[in-house]
Amino acid sequence: MKNKEIERLNLAMKETSDKRLYERYLAVRLRLEGHTFAEIGNLLGRLRQTISNYWQSYQNQGLSGLEMGHSPGQPPKLTEEQRIQLAAMLEQKQPADVGFEARYTWTLPLIAEWIKREYGVTMSVRGISAMLRRMNFSFTKATYTLANADEEAQAFFRKHTFAQLKKQEEAEEIDHLLFEDESMIRSYQELQYNWFPRGKQRKVPTYGKHEGAKLFGAINYETGQVHHREEEKADVAAFIRFLEDLLLAYPNGKIAMILDNSRIHHATGLQPFLKEHPRLHLVFLPPYSPNLNPVERLWLWLKSDVVNNVFFEKFYKIKLHVSQFMKRVNKHPMETIDRLLVRF
Repeated sequence: MKNKEIERLNLAMKETSDKRLYERYLAVRLRLEGHTFAEIGNLLGRLRQTISNYWQSYQNQGLSGLEMGHSPGQPPKLTEEQRIQLAAMLEQKQPADVGFEARYTWTLPLIAEWIKREYGVTMSVRGISAMLRRMNFSFTKATYTLANADEEAQAFFRKHTFAQLKKQEEAEEIDHLLFEDESMIRSYQELQYNWFPRGKQRKVPTYGKHEGAKLFGAINYETGQVHHREEEKADVAAFIRFLEDLLLAYPNGKIAMILDNSRIHHATGLQPFLKEHPRLHLVFLPPYSPNLNPVERLWLWLKSDVVNNVFFEKFYKIKLHVSQFMKRVNKHPMETIDRLLVRF
């Protein structure tokens, strides 16, 4: 039980960017590891009573009790059991599922109405917002998922196929374990929210053209190293050129490359190349499983940082921005591992 608590704290420490909250998590973890309040206080430069308060807050309300701005002495309006029920309901059900006809988005007023109806407790919108943040909820945009995805096949891939690949790499039967994917970068991408003076709107000029580049990308699971290649179209010949790049980047040893079931990955024209290079082994993901490929998240990162809200009037400028992003990413491979590979 204690090891699981420490794992949860380690994960929370990785995810927070708040130094004071990180300190609270660290103090509790050190306490779980057997250190005294006085020892932790000396280490962190805090009073013994402060560390004791962190611990008591954690004992009473778990991680949520350590959130900044939360007063450990203020009694919660909902019991722990009620908060657990609320969290499960928000994650698993839409308003229409619990009696709010033709409503499909949970808003704070709607949550307040549900709490009043179910528990007879009146809470303000502000109070609910603070409580949800302490419960590790955030106001996020929904995302689409592929209805045809086979959850059992994905679970098998994680627990068996990928686990076996990692064992083979540890045993040095595989020398390089890569993920691969392709993406299209157009001369202008979707427009995103960004900070700008109130009442004004950022304008992005465009010629109305749809020029762009096809990107091939691969991430080394062990090192976080990213390799990429720009092409004008994604066909078998372009894919082979990218594979040649990878073989040059990894001149020795067996390469296992995980990728999706795109037509060019199964193309007849690819087979002679694979026979000529037997040390390159392709491992296919289950159909409709982009969530299992970290390169998909690399593309989102790329577009968010250097592509969205920009118009590129020349093809070479797209390539320049992409190359600069890749160079920056490869200077900090641990960030790539933490951001893209930690869930594996």
